[in-house]
Amino acid sequence: MTIIEQREVFEREKNIYESCKVKFLGVEGFDVYNTSIPFYWEGKRYIYGRIEKRDEWARSWARLFEETGKDEWTLVQNEMIYQLEDPYIAVINGELILGGTHVRKKQGIIDTYYGYFYRGKDIHDLVYFTTGPDYMKDIRLVSLEGGKIGVFSRPRNEEIRTLYGSESIVGFTVINDIQELNAEVINNAEKIDGLFDADEWGGCNQCYYLDSGKIGVIGHKSYKRTDDEGNEILVYVNISFVYDREEKKAFDVKIIGTRDCYPEGPAKLPSLVDCVFTSGIVMREDGKADLYSGVGDTEVGRLVIDYPFKGYGAIVNKQ
Repeated sequence: MTIIEQREVFEREKNIYESCKVKFLGVEGFDVYNTSIPFYWEGKRYIYGRIEKRDEWARSWARLFEETGKDEWTLVQNEMIYQLEDPYIAVINGELILGGTHVRKKQGIIDTYYGYFYRGKDIHDLVYFTTGPDYMKDIRLVSLEGGKIGVFSRPRNEEIRTLYGSESIVGFTVINDIQELNAEVINNAEKIDGLFDADEWGGCNQCYYLDSGKIGVIGHKSYKRTDDEGNEILVYVNISFVYDREEKKAFDVKIIGTRDCYPEGPAKLPSLVDCVFTSGIVMREDGKADLYSGVGDTEVGRLVIDYPFKGYGAIVNKQ
């Protein structure tokens, strides 16, 4: 089934129990989108958000926000400002890991971009410690048994298209210590088959160790379409899948959210009217999950959905 057909089935059969926008305070004049998932650290609940002015592009910062109400987050003043896009977090062996995309320019023109990584136990003083490969976004980490660390890569280039037909692939490897994380290790991650068809791209956004030993992944899948006027639209949908490390296969790859699931709102560009860039899920006491996502590269939305990894194990909180 093509991604278009999968989406049609999803839209007919979806179960969305709640849909709302997330409010961010203390950053007037800026949009906040493509956040990390919410997380607890030393008794407080935080989220990292990408902030950017509506009429600017590739001039983003990642800032720390603290929860101050239901679906309300307020900027933590006098905190570090990270020159990153699309921040995400992982807790690895008691340390907070902050990752994101750093864009490098030459004379104002984008030259390349990298994944930057920061670490530490003091959320107010994280230390930069390593860089991913050239032109690679969406590198994600997950804490595994025995202190090991799973690493998901996402190469995207013309060589990938020539070899596989899709615009990107996802790879996976395991390291023994966070000190081993570097561009070479990430580049050498083994390809996971069956995620993207011709001309599709995507990647992992948040990864979860399951008590079955498998890894649950919340990610995004993307493709292009044209609207009724012939304009190109970049479509991003929220997806999930389960990765079996023994079989080296992805199972239950499915759509869990689309732009139509979220409240109406603006898009940064006309081509992004059908864009939802996934953050991840947070489990709820009722057994369902809060799915967080950037919407239209201007806002953040939250959906309540069924647990996407049902039948494959429960999430193990490695924090």
